[in-house]
This record gives sequence, C-alpha cells and structure tokens, in this order.
Amino acid sequence: MERYLIGIDVGTGSARAGVFDATGAALGTGKSDIAMHRPDGVIAEQSSAQVWDAVCTATRAAVAQAGIEPAHVAGIGFDATCSLVVVGDTPLGVGDPAHPDRDIIVWMDHRAVDQAARINAGGHDVLRYVGGRISPEMETPKLLWLRENRPQVFDAARHFFDLTDFLTWKATDSTARSTCTVTCKWTYLAHEADGTRITSTPSAWACWRTKGSPASAPRSCRPPRRWARA
Repeated sequence: MERYLIGIDVGTGSARAGVFDATGAALGTGKSDIAMHRPDGVIAEQSSAQVWDAVCTATRAAVAQAGIEPAHVAGIGFDATCSLVVVGDTPLGVGDPAHPDRDIIVWMDHRAVDQAARINAGGHDVLRYVGGRISPEMETPKLLWLRENRPQVFDAARHFFDLTDFLTWKATDSTARSTCTVTCKWTYLAHEADGTRITSTPSAWACWRTKGSPASAPRSCRPPRRWARA
C-alpha cells in the first residue's frame, strides 16, 4: 500500500499544507489565511482556534488535490512561528479581556521588551546559549509579561505552548514538547538532559513564580523537555 506524508507550515499570515509521496514528490498543496489583531507596532495577537481551523482547511485541500485516501497518510510534520499559545479550561485572552479568543502572542509582538531587558541584565548562564541576549520575541519574556501584567491569565493557564507544539497537541493529544522548540525559544538546555521524558511538577511551577522567570531561576527550576503543567 502506498504511504504518504503531510507537511504543515504555519506562518504569520497563513497555514500551508503539502502532501508528499515517499520519494519527496509533492502531490498536492493547500493554503488558508489567518487573521491578526495588530492595533499598533507593538501588539500582535491571533486566535489558536482560527489557526487550527486554517490548518485543517489547508490540509483537506492538499489531500483533495493529491487525490489520496487519508488512511494512507503515514505521518504529519508541523512547523510554525515562535508564537506563545496560552491554553486553559476556558479561552484565555493574552490582551484585551473582551477578546478571550485572542490567546496567542505572535512572534513579532514586542510587549515584553522591558522583561527581556531585565532578563538580559541578570547575566544568567543560560543566555550563553541564545547568543548572549534574549529577544522579546522569544517565549521567556512573554511568559514573564503575562505573569506581571495578566496574572489571572497566567494562573489559569493549563499549558503554555510554542505554536508548533500546540499543533502537535491538537493533532495527537500529546503534551510532549519538541526539543528544538524548547531549546531555541524557551531557554531549555537540552544538552544537559539525560534523555528521559520528564513532566514538570507543582514545585517547579512554584519556583518559577518565586524566582520570576525560567532564565532567572536556578537550574532545578528550568523547564523540562516534556513541559506539561502538573
């Protein structure tokens, strides 16, 4: 039986999907636009529900164009921007409380400039692995901004996802995180890991809240590979 692969890329303004055979030949593609709330040059927010709908729409279009049976898909791969998705038991907006559907801080959002500057001023050893300075477009400053400016949202969150990991969670119901995303964007030191899958504990989250951010916390508080709130 012929087997196929689907690649899905979520960019700033759209979700794209492609169907490929085992040799890498493209058989079908699809695209669906994603809206953004961009009131000024600082804030950029999106809806995770709309992003997922766009992914599904693009994927269905690609599969239809390829003319394959969905049951013959052997695997799906996701790629996405460095955007922070906040997931709770109910929708948790990252900005205006009147819009709880806007639960993504987009990569280009610069609300956390002050938080990034304070993290950098701390001179933590982990900064050596992000070029010496952390960007406000990475997830750690965004988390600190939420903790300081939207504490009710921070406390109500069940998961903080990188957008790529949010997509894999939606597709598989697994909260396992990509080593690539948590290393490149969340200050997790993957080279120090022992290779096991670890789940964060309540004490680790308490330590985060006490110390202020993952980058400023002691090594025992750094986020583990499998980053699911206990």
